Amino acid sequence: MSRLWEKGLPLDERVLRYTAGEDHLLDARLVPHDVRGSIAHAEMLAAQDLISHDDCHAICDGLRALEAGFEAGDWEISLEDEDVHTALESRLTANIGEAGGRLHLGRSRNDQVLTALRLYLRDVALDLVGRIEHLRVSIAHLAERQGEVELPGYTHMQHAMPSSVALWCGGFDEGFADAVTGMQAVQRRINKNPLGSAAGYGTPGLPLDREFTTRRLGFAATQEPVTAAQLSRGKAESALLFEIALMMHDLSRMASDLLLFYTQEFAYISLAAEVTTGSSIMPQKRNPDVLELLRAAAATSQACLDETMLITAKLPSGYHRDLQRLKPPVFRSIDLAVESVDIMAYLLEGVRFLPENIELDDGIFATAEAYRLVSEQGLPFREAYRKVAARYTK
Repeated sequence: MSRLWEKGLPLDERVLRYTAGEDHLLDARLVPHDVRGSIAHAEMLAAQDLISHDDCHAICDGLRALEAGFEAGDWEISLEDEDVHTALESRLTANIGEAGGRLHLGRSRNDQVLTALRLYLRDVALDLVGRIEHLRVSIAHLAERQGEVELPGYTHMQHAMPSSVALWCGGFDEGFADAVTGMQAVQRRINKNPLGSAAGYGTPGLPLDREFTTRRLGFAATQEPVTAAQLSRGKAESALLFEIALMMHDLSRMASDLLLFYTQEFAYISLAAEVTTGSSIMPQKRNPDVLELLRAAAATSQACLDETMLITAKLPSGYHRDLQRLKPPVFRSIDLAVESVDIMAYLLEGVRFLPENIELDDGIFATAEAYRLVSEQGLPFREAYRKVAARYTK
């Protein structure tokens, strides 16, 4: 085993475990993205006559074979590998020989990591957009099924004005539409190519073509100057996690409403039996655990965002190993968002409002009555307000 930074000196096993951390487990999701970045880099090196075209073909074919083998379960990233980058390069060199050792020319693990992460985050943002749109379809189905059902609108947890299932659905749908826009806007920070910035100071004397890899990888721009790449670490990640946190807040509030509506005291809704659980002691119980976990998930998303921003908040410019600790909160927030959006979309398809249990207090129409007096009698609103209010303050 030869890591990308190996110099032949001994490494304490405890140091390896601490510095590698979770990377050998977390990096599984980055394999296809690191392969894409590495192939683009190899093609650029060949185009610049920095490696031969034969070596380039061997590298690209070897990387594709390793990706296919990983997907098939033929190999995995181990602690000894340390991360996805060493795992791929060491196996590539073992498989194709000397050509594999030419791949890292003009590249640092710093810009390699950042490139794979950016490609991954770009795909994640697009994937989340699709999942949120699917959630919006479930909301639309609920509005179509029962949109006309009347609901009390609440302020201060008191009946305030008339509402409906359609209005309730519409409010959340707008929030999730905004989440889609937010996920798309995040691409402004994600879609910049850091490849070729190396350790953060470029590759003096080496004629790299950074625009080549920008085009090949579909980035919107090449990140310039090279010192900006490491200084930007955590920004795209935090921008995505911010949008996730906002979206999860809306999911949490929707879950909170549904939990209230599901209580025996309200009994506004029923849930499909397959989305509820039971009690280990009370035979009669059907528990809305999914909604409770959805309600709590917003806290985890917020914590992931805070952790990500705090890691980078006071770092000097340049690369620092602290940045490795961005992966756990970023990946945790993404995974939780994917699971939460999907489960809410599934749960909503089985929600049924029970109009026979929904009663609107007479006072809920008081504002409409004040408006009627203004319209029919020409009263100033404040006078109409007092006239109607007098009926409820005796």
